[in-house]
Amino acid sequence: MAVYDLEEQEQISQLKAWWAQYGKWVTAVAVAAAVASVGWQGWQWYQGNQAAEAGALYHGVEQAARTGDSQKARELTGQLIGSYAGTAYAQMAALLSARVQFDRGDLDNARAHLAWASTEGRDPALRDIARLRLAAVLLQAGKMDEALDTLTAAPADPLQARFADLRGDILAAQGKFGEARSAYQAALDAIGEGAEGAATLREVVRVKLEALEG
Repeated sequence: MAVYDLEEQEQISQLKAWWAQYGKWVTAVAVAAAVASVGWQGWQWYQGNQAAEAGALYHGVEQAARTGDSQKARELTGQLIGSYAGTAYAQMAALLSARVQFDRGDLDNARAHLAWASTEGRDPALRDIARLRLAAVLLQAGKMDEALDTLTAAPADPLQARFADLRGDILAAQGKFGEARSAYQAALDAIGEGAEGAATLREVVRVKLEALEG
């Protein structure tokens, strides 16, 4: 037993010496890990809370859009952009509110929401959609050059045909019929087989192209 006691005491002495040398470092690491864990959990909660609040506001925008309440849609979208700009809800609300403003003939507010969604929104696909709609609003407002500039950067493949089609509309409105024909032909070439609405879009663009050629 004495041998075991001596060995045990020696191990305890070694442990004390090791702890004296490294104990503070081990404690610091443990505390840092605990803080990081709590911080991560807090961040997760914050993110979830942000998404829930943004989702509630977006639901309000949807309701306003259904009833045609452009003022409410505009105000709620402003709150989303102001407080939850980093969420997809803000970008989607800007697109939805812009449609309501456009339907009410409020091109300025429609343009403002689309401009934000096309440049500040996080989702690239939604940015492309916003650019396409912004160009259409600018065309409606008679701002042809700005509309063309909005379409300059190439969109993702699914929207290439619609971008080219709208570019053709703008060029035709400017009296640049040769360039408009080229844009419409590019739209036809870009329409994918089997894509949603492909047959309808192809027919619409074909009619525009034939009208210019005739």
